[in-house]
Formats: sequence, C-alpha cells, structure tokens
Amino acid sequence: MTLPLPASQVRDEAPFRHGSLLRVGVLLVNLGTPDAPTAPALRRYLKEFLSDPRVVEIPKAIWWFILNLIILNTRPAKSAAKYASIWMDEGSPLRVYSERQLQKVQASLKGRGLELEMALGMRYGQPSIASAMADLRARGVNRLLVLPLYPQYSASTTATVFDRVFDEMASLRSPPALRTVRHYHDHPGYIQALAESVQRHWAEHGRGEFLLMSFHGVPKRSLLKGDNYHCECHKTGRLLAERLGLGQDQWQVSFQSRFGPAEWLQPYTSQTLEDLAHKGIKRLDVVCPGFFSDCLETLEEIAMEGKEEFLSAGGEQYHYIACLNDQPAAIELLADLIVQETSGWPVGPETAAESQDRQISRERALSLGSAD
Repeated sequence: MTLPLPASQVRDEAPFRHGSLLRVGVLLVNLGTPDAPTAPALRRYLKEFLSDPRVVEIPKAIWWFILNLIILNTRPAKSAAKYASIWMDEGSPLRVYSERQLQKVQASLKGRGLELEMALGMRYGQPSIASAMADLRARGVNRLLVLPLYPQYSASTTATVFDRVFDEMASLRSPPALRTVRHYHDHPGYIQALAESVQRHWAEHGRGEFLLMSFHGVPKRSLLKGDNYHCECHKTGRLLAERLGLGQDQWQVSFQSRFGPAEWLQPYTSQTLEDLAHKGIKRLDVVCPGFFSDCLETLEEIAMEGKEEFLSAGGEQYHYIACLNDQPAAIELLADLIVQETSGWPVGPETAAESQDRQISRERALSLGSAD
C-alpha cells in the first residue's frame, strides 16, 4: 500500500492560468528496454525491472542478496548478447515499434477529427512514465487516459504501471483527472487484428499444421492469489482460434520466459515445442498474442531459441508470426480504445463559442483578483 506523501513532499507547480486551453492526454505505456545492447545498460535496466516488488514477490531482504550479488553480476552480459542479436538500426525493437504506434495512432485520431495530446512512457527505462506525464502537463493536459500496451491484465505488468502513475499523481499539487484501461484481451478489434496478422502470414508463407499461441508466463502463485492473467490468456487464445476456424487439435496456449526454480503457469512453451515435434508435427506456426510489440522475448526467445528447440526435437519447418507492432489493424484498435475510453471528455477541436467562453472566464477571474 502506498501512503500519501507528506505535504512537504508535494511538488510545487506553476500557478494555474485562468482561461488556458485544457487538453485531454493519452499516455501509452510499454514495459521498457535497455538504452543499448551492452552489459552496463542491461545492468541498469535489470536492476530497475527486477527491483519491482510486483515483478518479484520474494521477501525483500532475501531478494536483495540474490539480485545484487548474483543476478546483476552474471546476467547483464548474457542478456546484452541476446539484445545485440535483435537490435534494429533505430534502436531496441520494443521502443521503435512503440514510437511508431504513438505516431500512427495520433495520426489516426487526427484523421477522425480528434485532438488529443499523446506521449509514450516505459515502466522501466526511458522515456520514463514520470517524464511523459510531465511532458503532457506542460502541454496543458488536465484529463489523462493511461493505456498500457498489455492486452491481458496482470499485477506484474498492468498493475505496476498504475502504481507508477499513481505515485506520480500523489506528488502533484494539482493532478489531472485520470482514467485507466485495465485490459482488452477479448476486444473484437484486438481479436480481429490478431486474426488478420496470422492470415496475412499464412497467405505469404503458407500454413502450418498447428498454431501455438505463446504468452509470457508468470509464477503459478500469482494465479492462486487471484491474478486473472491466466484466464484472460486462455480466452484470447480461444477467441483467436474461433476467428481463424481452427479445430481443438490445431492449436494450443503455452507460457514462456520462465525464470527461477518456482513453478510457473503451464504448459511451458519450451517443453510444448518438443512435445509437438515428438507427436509428429512437422510444420509449426507460433504467435505471441500477449506481446503488442516485438521484443527480446519474441524475436530471440521464440523466433530463434524456439526454432532451435523444435527442429532439434524432430520438427522440420518452424515459422514465427510477428507481433501486431504497427500494422494498420493494430493502430485502429488502439485508436478505437482511446475513443471509447475518453467518451465524454472534450477531444474535438475547440469551437468559437468555447474559445469565447474561455476568455469570459478569464476576465471574470481577473476581475475577482486573480493574478493570472
């Protein structure tokens, strides 16, 4: 539980200027990424990421020892090499695609006649959520929608984004009105975007015998404590399979990226890849519906390591299907979500009458003794 800040820690801000044009803002948030594929950059990133108690639910004193004396001395170099294998000319794929999403969603909204301020924040790394919120406040935003790029809700992803936003709000003397998007795992536009992506891949590369849907894993205790991530992943998988017309023997949900000795959600993707090959599946397609943007976990763990595991177990053809990234259907989904979640807020261009009302309001405030 986060306690309210003492009054002495509430941040002083510029005085309110009467008659200012106040705007609606949208904060897109993704997980984050290191600044470079180097061991020092990975150490900074992993320390911030793995220090989050929402991500690692181990007693703080025990985890501090494990993290600082073991993990941060061994893992950064290995992770840096993996990042280097998928790094793009423009930078980290996750950040590159997130920035493209921001630009294209804003263009889509503008094409619909809507005027919103938008910014991108990363839960870990840069640009930070705090800097993105400060940028939006500087642009006159007094109504804020937070849209995490996580279709399925989990305490270790969506909730920790909200934690960071709420912490920042608690430090403001005059915080904006706030709305949050919890999940969209079963939104028709999301399922349609996924289906179009799979069908496009099939049209270009042919269709495999089986479709594996790999979601990021979480410890099993998260499910037992009430996290509904597991259920939402399975619902996404079922709806996507139905949209694609797949029979029950043509698809499966699995969970990847297991870390540590504890039991995580099963079946594990790595074991499932071997099992499918042993069952005689020769041509396999793999998609990662829970990742909105391609990143290390999709481009290296699934597209590279997963392929090696499947082929080594006897499979013959392995095809990774890219994430939604900045595909048109994905952009329209995000734009639709923003329109839906900002309903009732002033998102259109200011009319002449509204401009006149602002001026009258300012004149009244000044006549009552306001300094500005």
